[in-house]
Amino acid sequence: MAELDEGLQASGGIPQVLTFGTPSVGEILAERYQLEEHIGNDSLGRQLYRGIDVILRRPVAVVLRHPGGGSAKEMLAAAVAASRIVHPHLVGVYDAIDEGHRAYVVREWVDGIALRDIVASGPLDAGRSVAIAWAVTDAVAALHGTGMAHGNVHPGTVLVAHDGRVVLTDARADDGATPETDIRSIGAILYCALTGYWPHAEAGSYSVPDGVRDSSGALQTPRQVRAGVPAHLDSLVADLLNPDLPLPSAESLAGELASFGSFDEEEMAGEEGGRVDFDAFDSAAASTAPPKPAGRKLAVGVVGLLVLALAGTLAAARVLGDPAPPETPATTPPGASASQQAQPPGQPVELKIDPSKVRIVDPPGGSRSEVKDAANTVDGDPSTVWKTERYTRADFGGKKPGMGVWIDLGEPKKVVSVQVMLQTPGADGELRTGTADLGSGSSQDAATVAQYTVVGQPRQSMSSTTLFNGPEQKTQYLLVWITKLPKENSGGYRVAIGEITVRVQ
Repeated sequence: MAELDEGLQASGGIPQVLTFGTPSVGEILAERYQLEEHIGNDSLGRQLYRGIDVILRRPVAVVLRHPGGGSAKEMLAAAVAASRIVHPHLVGVYDAIDEGHRAYVVREWVDGIALRDIVASGPLDAGRSVAIAWAVTDAVAALHGTGMAHGNVHPGTVLVAHDGRVVLTDARADDGATPETDIRSIGAILYCALTGYWPHAEAGSYSVPDGVRDSSGALQTPRQVRAGVPAHLDSLVADLLNPDLPLPSAESLAGELASFGSFDEEEMAGEEGGRVDFDAFDSAAASTAPPKPAGRKLAVGVVGLLVLALAGTLAAARVLGDPAPPETPATTPPGASASQQAQPPGQPVELKIDPSKVRIVDPPGGSRSEVKDAANTVDGDPSTVWKTERYTRADFGGKKPGMGVWIDLGEPKKVVSVQVMLQTPGADGELRTGTADLGSGSSQDAATVAQYTVVGQPRQSMSSTTLFNGPEQKTQYLLVWITKLPKENSGGYRVAIGEITVRVQ
């Protein structure tokens, strides 16, 4: 099963120790995500579950950390950043929730096999290794373009899905996550694919053995470990792993890897002078892959999608021996930006909201001193907030029934979900929708609250990240309505909303 991070122990292997208070199989988290199977734990206090989204009826992976709060800040921050990127080689992130005593990230379930399990049956040929490395680099370049580093690139987070995709999973936004460490790790991914070893693997932490070393302890290059590795690819790996040499950007590295897609027959030959043998890869993948149509191998699905995207030449077809069929969608060519990636049909997408179409609803009872900074809730930066004044009571000091953020989507849309990020958890709130813009002002705001209807069930003691399901019918106007304020550590009651994310179909 591919969905195991390095350090996660499979259910049938080393005995697992569950943290007290973690959920049980069958439990539904956030009224939406039912846990189907506990896959394993890791040394960072995370548990991985296979689950199902009971609303959209799709499989999901739930990565849970106990406790939540400050200890889960990095995990949640990485998930929120990754959720804004739609990329064919980056796992889709659906939700990030902090309940205080626990926090969890809900993401795409990838049904396939991890690179570490593929190389357990033998190293890969040059073309296949480059194809995998390019896919990972392209995903990392998309992350770096947003100012985020992945921080967790290794053979357990690089998956070859049964549908032919190479997918990078589980980013970690900790202090050690930098673009430089990501690029070094891509060099290590190439080394691993070409040799079956992982440079500087710590005993007991990685299922892939440590890199091959000479008598002095220096890491041997891929060509020293096995024959048949092209010289220029060997040199690239050595340079990427050399801490004394400067590193290219992920975008530049992706371009360089793409140029390696046009190997000639001699360079691709193995020890015996024949063509590259894909049997090791195919037999490893076949151990978990579902049945394929007659005459098709996973080699066609993976390399047909990836190496053809890399090379775009007949040389790649010669390496494959069988090109991908016309109906198979190609991956994005090297150099394409994340914004140019095609969104899968029917998949919810984040809606870019015009800041000028967002305002604060403040019914009679308030001084309207709190209606500024509404645009901060849709600017893509959770650190910029809209907040109320500080009150002495959670019910807005008894002065008014609540306050909220009103959003005009521009036109009626099918809203799948509305995600609300609070600076301090504990507020009560609800999602409302209406059919008209009733205008701004104290009396108009009162009419908006009275006429807009509640969608689903109100939420009590909302977590730092709360997901509301959208209404059944298309709508143009939304109101995130807060009815009870959370208590701040410094005393008093106030709500601060950092970001509202609307996803539509």
